[in-house]
Amino acid sequence: MIYLDLLIGFLKVGLFSFGGAYAAIPLIRDVVLAHGWLDDEMLSYMIAVSESTPGPIMVNLATYVGSNKGGLLGAVVATTAVMLPAFLIILLIMVLARSLFENSFVQAILRGLKPCVIGVILATGVYMILGNCHVKTENRVDNTAIIMTCGFAAVYFGARKVSKKGLSPIGLICLAAVVGVAVYGI
Repeated sequence: MIYLDLLIGFLKVGLFSFGGAYAAIPLIRDVVLAHGWLDDEMLSYMIAVSESTPGPIMVNLATYVGSNKGGLLGAVVATTAVMLPAFLIILLIMVLARSLFENSFVQAILRGLKPCVIGVILATGVYMILGNCHVKTENRVDNTAIIMTCGFAAVYFGARKVSKKGLSPIGLICLAAVVGVAVYGI
């Protein structure tokens, strides 16, 4: 029965997530928490691990949850379920691409979806920042984490202003790792 739950759960995620992995995190969260596959804290950790490993976040999370709950077959079922809708949609779009993208209604829909996707990604980021910026024993906001987040945002956007290319995501990740170890590890 776990395989059917994995199939249906991650098929929903793959089918209704529009805008990439960050927009899918709320859907993944709902499915994973509803089935009790992970708790909220473990899901936050797995999102962080999925971001730092090669491959799409949705696929990495689906593979981990499927493997954790159903072994190798569970990993295959969950991964296939999360990828199948996008694969089929891309095939369909490739067949209809020329006439579809020239249609003014399709262009209007895509322009309308863009702010929605930005809002979902922003809300997910704020949720993750607020969810991870507290000390569990004292139940208070960690001001250091908020200052570091604002500092990294300033570095990122400042680098884009100074040079046209800006700071690479890899450079920002390495900088965040060094600063995180220096601040929290020492």
